Amino acid sequence: MSETLPLVMTFAATDPSSGAGLQADLLTIASMGCHPLSVVTAVTVQDTSGVDDVLPIDPDWVADQARAILEDVPVAAFKLGLLGSVENIAVIAEIMADYPDIPLVLDPVLASGRGDELANEDMLDAMRELLIPQCTILTPNSMEARHLALNDADEQDDPALDECARRLLGMGAEYVLITGTHEQSPKVINTLYADRGVLRRDEWARLPGIYHGSGCTLASAIAALLAQNVDLPEAVREAQEYTWQSLNAGFRPGMGQHIPDRLFWARGPEDESKNSH
Repeated sequence: MSETLPLVMTFAATDPSSGAGLQADLLTIASMGCHPLSVVTAVTVQDTSGVDDVLPIDPDWVADQARAILEDVPVAAFKLGLLGSVENIAVIAEIMADYPDIPLVLDPVLASGRGDELANEDMLDAMRELLIPQCTILTPNSMEARHLALNDADEQDDPALDECARRLLGMGAEYVLITGTHEQSPKVINTLYADRGVLRRDEWARLPGIYHGSGCTLASAIAALLAQNVDLPEAVREAQEYTWQSLNAGFRPGMGQHIPDRLFWARGPEDESKNSH
């Protein structure tokens, strides 16, 4: 028998469009050379334009899904996305506490690309208290970073991104990668922070169009690379390259946002020309 592929477990909500969420994680993890394991945290009603409804899975079911697999196979990395409820965050945090030596990538999904709220303030508090202290790397976009780092005691609080990173690291994250897709800069600037400061700052050409699932793709790619024992700063660089290429090869199947092509590397020149913008 051939050697087992590295196994990556993702906790996420379903997305019928496969643009983001669980299906995006599975595509990315497999494309990056790992075998994906999936725990459903919620079921969504959504298309390429936005999210219409979210049905959280019962927390006992979330825990049972994960425990059943974890008792059977060795997981090399965890990736967390949309978690659905405070109760789900609590049970996932308990599970993560049993595996402190396994890399944990937390993508704090707070809203859809259209702006639909996917995490309330109670869920944000639970992330801050229960998950961020356990994560190897936190991967918020700039809006999510500001929201998570907001000082509730000061309504005028509007921290710069470097200050957001400092606060998030202070909550216990080992690394923080803040992505700049929502900023107004000519290029997308993604910055990786650790306690000792900025480790790398990468600039990427800003692509035309709006994309569905870029954050899921990036976080899942990082998890897959960590599962293959790639050093974290290098994993972050390689995952950004993979994500940018998947966005550049993206397509617009419906009336909403573009979807990344996570299998861009498997397409021939003829396929690439069909998918070009």
